[in-house]
Amino acid sequence: MSVIGFISEHLATILALIATGIFAGILAGLLGVGGGIVIVPVLFFLFQGFGVSPESAMLVATATSLATIVPTSISSIRSHHRKANVDLDLLKRWAGCILLGVLAGSWLVTRVDGSLLTVLFGVIATLAALNMLFRTGKSALFPQLPGRGGQSLMGTAIGFFSAMVGIGGGTLSVPLLTLYNYPAHKAVGTAAAIGLIISLPGALTLLTLGSTPPDAPVGTVGLVNLPGFICIVPLTVLFAPAGASLAARLDASRLKQVFALVLLVTGLRMLLQLFL
Repeated sequence: MSVIGFISEHLATILALIATGIFAGILAGLLGVGGGIVIVPVLFFLFQGFGVSPESAMLVATATSLATIVPTSISSIRSHHRKANVDLDLLKRWAGCILLGVLAGSWLVTRVDGSLLTVLFGVIATLAALNMLFRTGKSALFPQLPGRGGQSLMGTAIGFFSAMVGIGGGTLSVPLLTLYNYPAHKAVGTAAAIGLIISLPGALTLLTLGSTPPDAPVGTVGLVNLPGFICIVPLTVLFAPAGASLAARLDASRLKQVFALVLLVTGLRMLLQLFL
């Protein structure tokens, strides 16, 4: 089949992936939630439209999302670093623990049924949405970050759960840091760097150790779908700096509320699909 024929046959899918890339890139820079929180559910439902089982769709969506986050996070890091919003000292303390969590979580993804990942993503998405809806503008619960032991546990948990559901870490690290009276803009910028620590080793693990499901979409290597990666990445890289620029100038509380409602519906829908 020619390139033109392929594009014509799969035009709706390609347009959906393009829209996903734009939206994910802007959100990665603007809200610090990471593009994965958008990419995973879109790919999850999109792949099922190709006849892929929900279990396989979730495995491939998770791995593909992690792969797309690598270049997106690099682009976002550069933008936030220029604004001095990346906490290098925190990254030095957390990097080893995050990496340990990522390796454990991504290895586990290659061993578990995709339905477990769907439940986990649905729960994390629902909790993240509720946090955005009801804690926007609320004061911190704690005056400062815990000691080294507590921070090590936080970093490990962020790496582990983010790798298991294909998100970049901002969905967990930003609300967690702000609970401890950490500056919001710096939490967003630092989350971009955390996303790179999570996505690069996570994607490589799932690419090399993952076994491609028999019903995986065309172009899947290991657990990473290369056509999805190719369609999404250029746009996430292009639009992440735009989101980061907006983050420094705008009060994004209203946008967060709208996104939270969409995320809440998405998370609940993923859970209901398994149990109904």
